[in-house]
Amino acid sequence: MANTTTKDKSNIAQLGAQVLRQRALEVDDILGDDCQNLIKAMMSTVQAAGGVGIAAPQVHHSARIFIMCSKPNARYPGAPLMEPTAIINPEIIEYSDEKVKDWEGCLSVPSMRGLVPRHTRIKVRYFDQQGIEHNRELNGFIARIFQHELDHLNGLTFIDQLETTQDLISESEWYKQYCR
Repeated sequence: MANTTTKDKSNIAQLGAQVLRQRALEVDDILGDDCQNLIKAMMSTVQAAGGVGIAAPQVHHSARIFIMCSKPNARYPGAPLMEPTAIINPEIIEYSDEKVKDWEGCLSVPSMRGLVPRHTRIKVRYFDQQGIEHNRELNGFIARIFQHELDHLNGLTFIDQLETTQDLISESEWYKQYCR
């Protein structure tokens, strides 16, 4: 894990960057300086970019870490409020049968939105920033964020999850049609 700082959205890897298409590496030393500094930089970056989540590959690091930080904002006005949380070495251990399609955007795929099918409920396991293991059930928008960010750790973007290219729209058109 490189010891670099990522502070603004200009450092966010964009679609086409090789790191976004690779499976990220497991984190061995959660409490080490490299991991802790990366988490701090990711939290700063996602806050500056106005996102509800960001994964390490999006800041050019191959590490199985993402930040979830849901909050209502211009991109997701109905998002629930949650504390920024570092999710390390995550896995989904159970999926609901039910899937729902909803709009997603991505800091690495700017100016686009997609209608993405996701499981409505998932059971997950991960480690937090202090190295403590968590087992949780996530629902709705929070489950959607987790699945979106986990995709990044597996070399995928929301575009890979679309059922058809007809479900892809420019963000400016999305605002015109759905935010008035």
